[in-house]
Amino acid sequence: MVQVEGRKLSPRAARAGLFASALTAFLAIGAALPVLPGYVRGPLHGGDFSVGLVVGAFAITSVFCRPLAGRVADWRGRRVVVIAGSLAMALGGALYLLAGSVPALIGARLAVGAGEGAVYTAGVTWAVDLVPPARRGAALGMFGLAVWGGLSLGPVAGELLRSSVGYGSVWALTAALPLLGALIALALPEPAFAGAARRPPGPLALLPRAARRPGIALAFANVGYASLAGFVVLDLRSQGIGGGASVFTAFAVSVFASRLIFKGLPDRLGARSTAMGAALIEAAGLLIIALAHTLPASLGGALVVGGGFSMLFPSLAMMVVSEVGADRRGSAMGAFTAFFDIGVGLGGPVAGLTASLAGYPAVFLMAAGAAVGAAALAALAGTRVPLSGAAAPSQRTGGGSPSALAASAGSHPQTVHAWAKAERMKASASARGSAAAARSSQSSTYSPSASSQRAAAGESSAPVKPSGAGWA
Repeated sequence: MVQVEGRKLSPRAARAGLFASALTAFLAIGAALPVLPGYVRGPLHGGDFSVGLVVGAFAITSVFCRPLAGRVADWRGRRVVVIAGSLAMALGGALYLLAGSVPALIGARLAVGAGEGAVYTAGVTWAVDLVPPARRGAALGMFGLAVWGGLSLGPVAGELLRSSVGYGSVWALTAALPLLGALIALALPEPAFAGAARRPPGPLALLPRAARRPGIALAFANVGYASLAGFVVLDLRSQGIGGGASVFTAFAVSVFASRLIFKGLPDRLGARSTAMGAALIEAAGLLIIALAHTLPASLGGALVVGGGFSMLFPSLAMMVVSEVGADRRGSAMGAFTAFFDIGVGLGGPVAGLTASLAGYPAVFLMAAGAAVGAAALAALAGTRVPLSGAAAPSQRTGGGSPSALAASAGSHPQTVHAWAKAERMKASASARGSAAAARSSQSSTYSPSASSQRAAAGESSAPVKPSGAGWA
């Protein structure tokens, strides 16, 4: 049981509530994704570049909001940030209803981006808080199930509503679902933090070292995601092939299934090896889509892309959280997840420009090259992270102070207590051995003259007992 604000909640129940809250938010995002390109090209009379701007616009606010959301989550708690983000997403959905031009639609996407950045950052940090270090990879993967569950089912619901009722019904859904997520989060307690996790955030680098290479690798990988979301429907339509929305759904379902089946893979194989392999698999799938001339071939490529993409985030995120304690975990994850939006925000317009200059297949060739770059960066990002709970917490945080150790343990301070107890026992044994050695040495070298010399100098002739080391 986890003690929270006078109440008790099992970690399993807390994780289930967090899953449901995140699922509603990303159902709203998924419902809009396959509908936005047609809305821009149809009622709003925009072009390919406008499609790229609309798809990637949310990244502008999300990039700035993610680090801020992470710091606030470290200071005030994860729950308040998830609720605020959900409300911002609901506002964006309401603005969809009022958007009568491409600039107005971009404004709505900016509101959605701010909310998505807060929900994602605080939510994924919260998910890590609820498990011991040895299960972080699985926890990150399971949180991803909520994200990609929403992106799997959302496009189906969005396209169904658009075809049967109209665009307005889709936008209403994207406003209502985040409101439901905010209500769920409001009723959901969060675990109490150890030590310094509730102090105001101090000075922090805008880009922590732990987030740099993993973050850039994530941005490169997300160029493929932006390309798929914005242009796979248009690519197939240009070839006279319908059902393009099902390709993105296949991608999202593949991510969902792969996270479920392989959620423990980064914990077993190591973060770096998993990330490298996943990025290369994504590149292969994008190449298949670039060469595809039938719907089944595109569906197959999307399944491959999803399988690779699914393991990239949890493995890269493991590299980040292993380098920081719980009191700075939100800030580090905020900086890291900002690269998700950088990849989409830059990838959307770049993909649109590529489509305008070289055609739709070139978009996916470009994205495949970016995925290969992500694999290369993952190879340089770090080595396998020791995840054993028996390892000294100081090895994970870089320091041995009680506050650092408590931060490392997060919501599982028993790890710190067990390690500290072992350290005290070793220190006590060492002190007893040192005292015995000192007495033996003094008895073997004692002489009246030496004693007289010490007395003349004002020193005691009694042996000195060494002080014990360790924490009392």
